[in-house]
Order: sequence, then C-alpha cells, then structure tokens
Amino acid sequence: MIGILTRCFSLEELPEEKKRGAYGMLCGVVGILLNILLFAGKFITGFVTNSIAITADAVNNLSDAGSSVITLAGFKLAEQKADSEHPYGHGRMEYIAGFVVSAIILIMGFELVRSSIEKIIHPEKPLFSAVTAVILIVSILVKCYMAFYNYKIGKKIDSAAMKATATDSLSDCVSTTVVLICSVVGYFSGLQIDGVCGVLVGLLIMYAGLQAAKDTLNPLLGQPPEDEFVEKIEQIVLNFDENICGVHDLLVHDYGPGRRVISLHAEVPGDGNILKLHDIIDNLEMALTKELGCVATIHMDPVLINDPKVNQLKEQAIETIHKINEVITLHDFRVVFGDTHTNLIFDVVVPFEFELSDEELTTEIEKRIKEDIGKEYFTVIKVDKISMSQYKKKA
Repeated sequence: MIGILTRCFSLEELPEEKKRGAYGMLCGVVGILLNILLFAGKFITGFVTNSIAITADAVNNLSDAGSSVITLAGFKLAEQKADSEHPYGHGRMEYIAGFVVSAIILIMGFELVRSSIEKIIHPEKPLFSAVTAVILIVSILVKCYMAFYNYKIGKKIDSAAMKATATDSLSDCVSTTVVLICSVVGYFSGLQIDGVCGVLVGLLIMYAGLQAAKDTLNPLLGQPPEDEFVEKIEQIVLNFDENICGVHDLLVHDYGPGRRVISLHAEVPGDGNILKLHDIIDNLEMALTKELGCVATIHMDPVLINDPKVNQLKEQAIETIHKINEVITLHDFRVVFGDTHTNLIFDVVVPFEFELSDEELTTEIEKRIKEDIGKEYFTVIKVDKISMSQYKKKA
C-alpha cells in the first residue's frame, strides 16, 4: 500500500528538503486509518466476548492512532524554517512529538495493567468464537505490515521517531499474539488467564513506551553521533588534502534530523604556508557541508611534523602513557623548549568509563613523564572523553 501511495503522490520526485516530511505525513495518515480500523474491530469483539485482554489490545490500537496524530504534527512543525528565535530551525519538534507519544503509551500501559488486575480479582469467563480468532489474526498481520513499512521508511529517511513506531508495531504483534493464545487456551481448557494476559499486554506496552522515550530523549539531551557518521567525517577530512595530517576534538550538535552542526580540529604542518592552509580549510568546510548536509566549522591546528626532537619526544610520551593503560591515545602534541625546563603540551583521549579521574590521570602522566623522559619536562594536558563504542572502532 505504501509503495502504491508513494508512486501515486510522486514522493520520490520531491526535493530532498520536502521528501522527509512527505514520507512522515504519508506513513502517519496510513497509521491512523489502520489503527482506527483495528481499534473498532477489537473493541467490538472484546465487548461482545467480555474479554479484557482483547479490549486492552483495542485501547492500545487507539493510543497508536493518537500517537500517529502527534507524530504528524511533529513532522509538520519540524518543517518550519529557521527564524530569529530559533536560528537552527525546528527540527527537534520531531523528537518532542516522539516523547509525548511515549508518555501516552506509558499511561495507557499503566491503565491496562490496573484494569487487568481488577479482572484477576473479579474474573469473568470470556467468550470465544471464530470471528474473534479472525479479527485477532488480521490484527497481527496488519501490525506486522505496519512494522515493516515504518522501519523501511524510517531507515530510508533516517527517522528515529518512525523506527520507534516500527518497534511499537512489532510489540503490538507480540501482544496480540498473546491475547489470541489466551483466548484459545481459555476456550478449550477453561483456564481463566484473561486477566494475567491483560497484565502482560499492559507491561509490554509500558516497555515499548520506555524504549520510545529513550529513543526520543537521548537526542534532546545530547547523545554521541553514530559511529558511521564520525567515520565518514574523518574519512572526508583525512582524504581531502595531503596537508591535513590529523583530526581530533570532533563535536556534533544535533538540532533535529538533517540539521547538524559539526566542529573539529584539523592538524596541518606548522611550517606550511598559512594562507594556502587557510584556503584548504575553507574548501574542506564547504565540502563537508555539501556531502553531509550540515554546517561545518574547522579549527586549524599547526603541528610540527618534520622536527626530529619533537617527534622523538612524542614517541616517548606515547610509550609512557601506554604504560598506564593501552586505551589512552594522544594527539595535538606540541613542545615549548626553555632554558630551565620544557613543556610538553598535548591532549589525551580516554573512554568515559576510564577508571581514573581527569586529575588523577594528568597527575600520573606527569609523574611518569618525569621518570621516563626527564625531570626537566613538565606537562600541560587536556583530557578528552569518547564513548566506549567509538574507542573500540578506533582500536
């Protein structure tokens, strides 16, 4: 259905900046219609058969329809252009809409658990028929289809909100399957497990709500960029020009899908032509903006790469910090020579989970530098942190 509607409305022919919102609107409208149909069928069946589990599942579908409405509004608001009060646009409205949906799912799940517990305390034998089975089976198939197209489109437009919707639809498949099994078992064995299954469905809905909340809150609070995105940035930077010999201190600010601002330090030869190097950095910024669709700002870091003494000290410093822990890496190494002492200035990178505090680490490094290289060497160290997944990729 989605493929047919995509071709009917010629979504692939739309400009890139409008394609994302169009796909979001289409999937949202289809989701609303399908969920309302499922709600109506299951609610009537649950009422007629006196099944709290089926009724609970019907209410879940109604909440899904309401969620689709909010998601639609989120996509629409996120499309608004930047203004004086929101210079980076309104892209995060998609995340906010997703969080509101998560809250609704959690409330619905809690209410269903509560009503199911009442059903356990005061059980009533549910009725079951071939019509009930058909409606539940159709519901399972429809939800599987919704999970499929939401995930496919979510991956196509890189939408965390739609991927979360796909996960929610998949959990609905599982919960409805539980309801179907419960009804069949109750009909053929006489075991009244309807209330217990209702609790299970409610807990499953709450779990889906928590997962959706996590997926939408993380980008709002500030999560690390995807490893693939970081690798792509580093690949573009390091392959852009032979004068760029290193990259570090990469920051990615997410202002909503398609609205990223990145900043980084690019290492260049300290003895190079400053005007030529500045021109290379300007062109690199434009290349990153064009290829990744983001705003790029680059700080040019001059480093000495042809000085034998500096290179020797750098190798000695690397050996020293690796004695502390192999996970520590070093970059932006500089040396300030003096008559009485010499300063070694550099940044070290460790995972957030590193066992030493920043102060303990810098103190230990300076102590070992003096022991291994010489008492006249002092250190000026900045500690950078990366996630464990980023460290493993680099390793």
